[in-house]
Amino acid sequence: MRANKLPTEEIERDPAAFADRVTEDGRFGFAAEADRYRLVVSRACPWAHRVVMTRRLMGLERAVSLAVTDPVQEIIEGDPHWVFTARTGSPDGRDPILGIHALREAYLARDPEYDGGVSVPGLVDVTSGHLVSNDFDQISEDMATEWGSLARDGAPELYPQALREEIDAVSAQVYQDLNNGVYRCGFAPDQRSYDRAVAAVFDRLDALEEHLTGRRYLVGEHITLADLRLWATLVRFDAVYHGHFKCNRRKLVEYPALWAYARDLYQTSGFGDTTDLEHIRMHYYRVQTGINPTGVVAVGPDPRGWLTEHGREALGGSPFGEGTPPGSAPDDERVRPLAEQGRGVGEVWDAQER
Repeated sequence: MRANKLPTEEIERDPAAFADRVTEDGRFGFAAEADRYRLVVSRACPWAHRVVMTRRLMGLERAVSLAVTDPVQEIIEGDPHWVFTARTGSPDGRDPILGIHALREAYLARDPEYDGGVSVPGLVDVTSGHLVSNDFDQISEDMATEWGSLARDGAPELYPQALREEIDAVSAQVYQDLNNGVYRCGFAPDQRSYDRAVAAVFDRLDALEEHLTGRRYLVGEHITLADLRLWATLVRFDAVYHGHFKCNRRKLVEYPALWAYARDLYQTSGFGDTTDLEHIRMHYYRVQTGINPTGVVAVGPDPRGWLTEHGREALGGSPFGEGTPPGSAPDDERVRPLAEQGRGVGEVWDAQER
């Protein structure tokens, strides 16, 4: 859906346009090789955030480079596109590795006739400049299981074989009702569609509250892909989905177990240190003018609550199972300090040249 247009029908998310897999043995045509691929993301996007967290937890930063687009999309030929700008480290408006201004150039390099939508994340083959995949879940699953020796020592099992059926089942419910459900609320074309979507969102949150009251993680005794998929929505809930998408029956902070669970993960390496609330608010409020025609960016909530004690250790389990935490994020990938992510952003960003 074009973000600057009013919704006329219920939102439907298109399947990934390109979904080639990258595996250790290259059995699908693309082998996991250091320095061969570049991951193009927006820090605002929850679908891209899943992959960024997976890459960080698996220690693949040195194997797969990261390119961050501007959170405010540029309108090109009537459609919003993810682009590189000075605000995100590309002074000449082009990614320094791929040499492109807009991610769509990698799509067109792959298929010159492609005329569909362009989404993040995009995994790009650096040598050819071709997009390999924009399938966020498959990229995550493969990074968690198929990158072999390129993953760090002590990387957690994010998609353990014995738990995959349960992870997939939980993830499917969360996707339908919550991950995509908040968008169905925000882009609802009429009252009936909104009422149906918002009921599903809060029914799912209520069920998750009950599920997480007595256990630390969604599936098993340590972090899995199921947690990454849920948390990417939770961290955006009060900042944008509650007000901007009208998901305002309750705030996340009003769910004792869910809010503690979300803080627990925020304070775990790979979660909070990959989150930029300023990018998140700038994207949703500035780009989605069909919902927010003034483009005014909301200032809150105060992000310091993410650092308060959560007490979830008492439930047992450990974040990384038999693994270890990842080391510090690379210097050029560190997000702004949390205190800076709670300021008013409009004036600051307006003053910066695109």
